[in-house]
Amino acid sequence: MGIFNKYDVIVVGAGHAGCEAAAAAANLGSSVLLITMDMNKIAQMSCNPAMGGIAKGQIVREIDAIGGYSGIVSDKSTIQFRMLNRSKGPAMWSPRTQNDRMLFSQYWREQLENTPKIDFWQDMVKGLIIEDNKVCGVETGMGQKIKCKSVVLTNGTFLNGIIHIGQKQFGGGRIGEKAAEGLTEQLISIGLESGRMKTGTPPRVDGRTLDYTKMEAQEGDTKPEKFSYLPNIKPIDKQRCCWITYTNQNVHDILKTGFEDSPMYAGRIQGLGPRYCPSIEDKINRFAERDRHQIFVEPEGWNTVEIYVNGFSTSLPDEIQFKAMRQIPGFEKAKMFRPGYAIEYDYFPPTQLELTLETKAIENLYFAGQINGTTGYEEAACQGLMAGINAHLKIEEKGPFILKRSEAYIGVLIDDLVNKGTDEPYRMFTSRAEYRLMLRQDNADIRLTELSNKIGLASNERLQHVEKKIKDTEDVITYFQKTSITPNEANPILTALETSEIPQNYKLIQLLSRPQITIYDLVNGISDLKDFSINYSEETLLQAEIQMKYEGYLEKEKLLVEKMERLEDYKISDNFDFRTVNSISLEAREKLQKQRPRTLGQASRISGISPSDVSILMVHLGR
Repeated sequence: MGIFNKYDVIVVGAGHAGCEAAAAAANLGSSVLLITMDMNKIAQMSCNPAMGGIAKGQIVREIDAIGGYSGIVSDKSTIQFRMLNRSKGPAMWSPRTQNDRMLFSQYWREQLENTPKIDFWQDMVKGLIIEDNKVCGVETGMGQKIKCKSVVLTNGTFLNGIIHIGQKQFGGGRIGEKAAEGLTEQLISIGLESGRMKTGTPPRVDGRTLDYTKMEAQEGDTKPEKFSYLPNIKPIDKQRCCWITYTNQNVHDILKTGFEDSPMYAGRIQGLGPRYCPSIEDKINRFAERDRHQIFVEPEGWNTVEIYVNGFSTSLPDEIQFKAMRQIPGFEKAKMFRPGYAIEYDYFPPTQLELTLETKAIENLYFAGQINGTTGYEEAACQGLMAGINAHLKIEEKGPFILKRSEAYIGVLIDDLVNKGTDEPYRMFTSRAEYRLMLRQDNADIRLTELSNKIGLASNERLQHVEKKIKDTEDVITYFQKTSITPNEANPILTALETSEIPQNYKLIQLLSRPQITIYDLVNGISDLKDFSINYSEETLLQAEIQMKYEGYLEKEKLLVEKMERLEDYKISDNFDFRTVNSISLEAREKLQKQRPRTLGQASRISGISPSDVSILMVHLGR
């Protein structure tokens, strides 16, 4: 008998995607083996020690609503919380935490070790065992052949990874860690296409050597919130400060002296880098008219002096990085712990996947995270969650768990990847979601917890919590719709808020529709509402306020969803030959035949497919 039993699911890689995949499959009932090259690097925050941010914060809350762990781990390891975009409408509000890097990894490992059906193995996976186009195991660097029913690959930046610092280059998946070799070549040999991408990271410096008096303090929110909807997870009560400083012309001039040694400009890196998280040399080149760029000075944890220099990502020679950095205000005496570097790695264009993240070429093989061309912890984590769920459901011969674009940012992300593909690192933005008013950070539980509970992942406790939130929200809305307020009660409040007085009785909901007025202005100012703050949670009152204030916009968005989802009802059979539809363009025929969309809605979102192509297809499908 060998060391290993046969597993239901093997997850390769223990980054953010791998951790969520392993936890989801195990919590649903699958036996899981999580294979990682270093047990001490589980859920390593390879780049900045932060979670969430614009659109990414919505994803973390969605992961939590479904029953994943990223939100809980983030909350437990938070050193600062900020709700971004508060000055804009609620569709744009995005939670973000600054985290303790070591605690984040520690809490994730504890979550996994406390999940009964997860086993661990420290090794490199060098190949897959495939029979009849179906994955049935993995082979490791130590020669172990481990059988399973399903594999989730979450290799991050390790597939043939090359690290670049100036003219120096060496193999690695992260600094100080070896790259993974063999898998790419095998996947190409069985017909999958691969490409190269790059990402970068900034230097880390000694916080004891910085002069914070020359920087702007960036404190956390005075009333911090949290990611997780679970009531037993509490917001932090103390926070660490971050700071902002700026580059200047001196910094730029010194950096420019290293451009000819930059691996990007010298053509040694072929992979495309992230457009929305550019290196400092990229920013100087692309935004030549700017004489300064923001630098965010972020602590790496509660009890460390290590500082992350956010905004100074670079792969220039280390001595030039150091010389330029010392020209930044507050960094004049900075000591470097390690230089910034770029990393180039293999990925597989995600148009080769089903919406479940299963590969079309190999049955029961799933891809999640940077292997699919995404960048960012949150994007990786949500893919891992969905791949782990679907790997389990497929084994159990149950229907897939697929989220629509109108249900979640996770649905937008996977739909974009599978239908449009990406040739540069994909990052989520609110602008990518056409239904973003419905996909807010405050209502992810209302949108997703019941769906997850039905497949057995989100707990009954979570469902009861969200059911109470829905009922309480409806009660508040009903009260505001039915209850009137007199001018005597209302006008002092309205005058104080510099909005026009009312001449007669008004319904509370009419007053709340004014942009100057919040629900708390009314709750705190009207005697009959004084018990609202006791009887209803802040979460409920916020939910009720948003639904009342934006009722008209939400209705319009729902009608748009209904219209677009009619296209999803038009199913396309597996054997439909798109090449026979001569009335559509050759490009459209080729793309449709290659990607084989399952519905007309999916076909409509493939890059290069026009509305007229969709109309013609509708006729051919007998509609």
